[in-house]
Amino acid sequence: MKEVHHSFKIGIAVFILMWSILPLKIEAQAVTINSGWQFALGEKSTDSWETVNLPHTWNKEDAFDDEKGYYRGVGWYKKQIFFSKEKDGLIHYLHFKGVNQETDVYVNGHHVGNHKGGYTAFNFNISEWINYDVYNLIEVKVDNSHNANIPPLDADFTFYGGIYRDVQLISKPKQHISLSDFASYGFYVDYYTVSEEKAGVQVKILIDNFENKSVKRLLKVAVLDAENKELFNKKLNFKSNPEASEAVNIKFSEIYNPKLWSPESPYLYKLHIQLLNQRGEILDERWQNIACRWASVDPDKGFFLNGKPIKLIGVNRHQDYEGYGNAVPIELQKEDIRLIKEMGANILRNAHYPQSRELYDLCDELGILVWTEIPIVNKVTNTPAFFEVCHTMQKEHIKQYYNYPSVVMFGYMNEIYLRLAFDNKSTVAEKENQKKTALDLAKQLEQLTRELAPNHITVMAGHLNELYNETGISDLPMLFGWNLYFGWYDKDIPDLGIFLDEQHQRYPNRSLLLSEYGPGADARIFTPNPKKFDFSAEYQAKLHQSYYQQIMDRPYMAGMTAWNFADFGSEFRGDAIPHVNQKGLLQYDRIPKEIYYWYKSVLNQNKPVIHIATNYLDNLSLFNKKEYPVQIYSNQNTAEIFLNDEKIQDVSFKNGVAFLNVPFQNGLNKIKVISNKISEEKTIHVLKTDALDFESFSRFGINIGSHFYFKDNTRQVVFIPDQSYKTGAFGYINGAAFNLSKDKYQGIPYSIKNTDLDPLFQTMLESCTHYKLDIPKGQYMVTLFFVEPQIKPQENIFNLNASDESLEKSKEQRIFSIYLNDICIAERFNMAEQYPEKYGIEKSSVINIRSDEGLNVSLKPIKGKPVISGVLVEKLN
Repeated sequence: MKEVHHSFKIGIAVFILMWSILPLKIEAQAVTINSGWQFALGEKSTDSWETVNLPHTWNKEDAFDDEKGYYRGVGWYKKQIFFSKEKDGLIHYLHFKGVNQETDVYVNGHHVGNHKGGYTAFNFNISEWINYDVYNLIEVKVDNSHNANIPPLDADFTFYGGIYRDVQLISKPKQHISLSDFASYGFYVDYYTVSEEKAGVQVKILIDNFENKSVKRLLKVAVLDAENKELFNKKLNFKSNPEASEAVNIKFSEIYNPKLWSPESPYLYKLHIQLLNQRGEILDERWQNIACRWASVDPDKGFFLNGKPIKLIGVNRHQDYEGYGNAVPIELQKEDIRLIKEMGANILRNAHYPQSRELYDLCDELGILVWTEIPIVNKVTNTPAFFEVCHTMQKEHIKQYYNYPSVVMFGYMNEIYLRLAFDNKSTVAEKENQKKTALDLAKQLEQLTRELAPNHITVMAGHLNELYNETGISDLPMLFGWNLYFGWYDKDIPDLGIFLDEQHQRYPNRSLLLSEYGPGADARIFTPNPKKFDFSAEYQAKLHQSYYQQIMDRPYMAGMTAWNFADFGSEFRGDAIPHVNQKGLLQYDRIPKEIYYWYKSVLNQNKPVIHIATNYLDNLSLFNKKEYPVQIYSNQNTAEIFLNDEKIQDVSFKNGVAFLNVPFQNGLNKIKVISNKISEEKTIHVLKTDALDFESFSRFGINIGSHFYFKDNTRQVVFIPDQSYKTGAFGYINGAAFNLSKDKYQGIPYSIKNTDLDPLFQTMLESCTHYKLDIPKGQYMVTLFFVEPQIKPQENIFNLNASDESLEKSKEQRIFSIYLNDICIAERFNMAEQYPEKYGIEKSSVINIRSDEGLNVSLKPIKGKPVISGVLVEKLN
């Protein structure tokens, strides 16, 4: 026993000695370091540091307040990170997934790098500035100021500042798969042949060696199927030169009868790369989903995937989200992609910048084709620095997103002549120079994209302007996208098809896609009589349904991508919800609008769909109306409609929709739709009355000067459309709706301060001196709504309705006194003098009506024309 024990001790000693002379096993690590950063807005000399977690933006509140503009400047982040001596032999990188827009990084006071551009990732090798067995100070200076040499220069979205995506600390052995090639994954997958019969995969791998001597290493690369069964593998021994970066090319045998990737069947193979030392230890490795597919476009027949024509129908997407700005948790962003797939979309245009790489992974898995682009929007700067940043941006973009099977299109410009089209200040020579500058940059980026991204389709989008044809810029990309808003900013809805046919006839060799379209829509606004620019759910449905049919009727159109998947932040906008572009199919908080369900009914054929489009109708008030029109969406052929368990109609669905007039009853109404073995049921509360008797209701609101219903979600009351006075009812005795033209309807297209009821205030009657409501005797709380519509003009090229001459006059005084019956509740009311500009004002008063006179609202003019936007009457007793 003693002899055995002695031998055991000798063995342990030998093991310890051998362990002490062998190097420790070194593995690559990537650690997310989002927690516990210190942040200060402005210069770092301040004492006002706060602790924040990443993702983070400093504009999630000020980009939505009542004050014009939002902070665009410098913010500082800092964090202490401990590095143990054991990691001295590693190469350390800070990896930033997204920082807007210019970044300077410091380690222990040393400047380690600068990055320009807010939407692509970047790495800094910080190894030489690290101290070991102590804490190291990481400082990050971020600047989202306007910079004439960094795109985007001007766009219809908010340029949130901050470190708004994850940050990682990546530690690698001295030989590793490169992180230095524009923050790519360090390898590029290509397909030397792809068909239904066979597919050949080849991969270029970049290996960095940070040692000052040559070393022998082993590469193992394998292709696996979706079930992790290995199809091919290759091993390659190679010598890595000292302090060098080298490319290794590996070509596999062909896969016979490959399973092709498509939106209907997104089959993914896998690529596995391992870098090993001579002892067989893994130094670094990568996994990548790959797929067998090919895409092309034809100017007469549209888009082809795997040799078969498909119509691309999908959405554009901005990355921000209500309450988060652009610093959105990745799981919320992934839910966007799932909703897009559930809708039935087969394409996503990431506008107008590259988005989180995790989302491209999900598009690979779910089967969504992707158009991805860099943010050169509206205009360019004619400087070498601007051109250099654009080139670098596109290199980062292509190299970082190259391997994703879902990415079929790489873009580089959007509406590049928009500012030029509205330029009334530049000379003819200056405008010609602007045209040439944009064209020169486009030619360079087109060439760069074709060189770096073979087997991808190059794309660009332009707005409705002949400049794109005159300059020839629209003939550069393989596929040109038109951003068209007929029926919103321009002409009428049917003009879409007329324009497209004319373009196809003039330029028969140009492949086309409708890259943007859609009206603004506020879920609180609805009407049986939708009009252009009224932001109603019905007008949104009308336009989208027509556009879809027009595109489907034109084989030469590659497809269409709706603007936008969801509402998004645009600080200077004054739409129905201020600072928000409301063209989304979903609201800013991702609650679907009714139109989302319509798209689902025409696009999602995987399962039966029925949707009753009444989500916005609860608390509907019907005054002297027998019915209200309702839309039903379905991918079925026919259905039966029941109201309160009684059958009222059989309907047929055309273009995914059936229309019916529902004879609602006063009180609760249950609508049920049955088609084959599926059904849907909705219950809504309706106030239906023929008189203002206040017997079955206590509150009654009128949206004065407007044709649409508006739902006040706070008060839970629906303001009904206005009308001229009728005995026994309500209405205006005189006056006219303010700032309405025959083809556009919004009133004043600016945000209203001090309220979230902007649509109520934005429409109004002008020169109305008498408004009457025939209400019975009793005590009432009467609230009147006012705003001064005459405001200082401001430039907003994205809201073309804002150019009405009546809004561009100098600010005028408007003075009037307000009476409820014979009681003066406001004498010499002067909004311009008494309140800030664009300020929503509510005047409330209790009034006792003691006779059959009803309620008379009198606005007695003293100077100028009186205005009024709404009235709410509440019965007290």
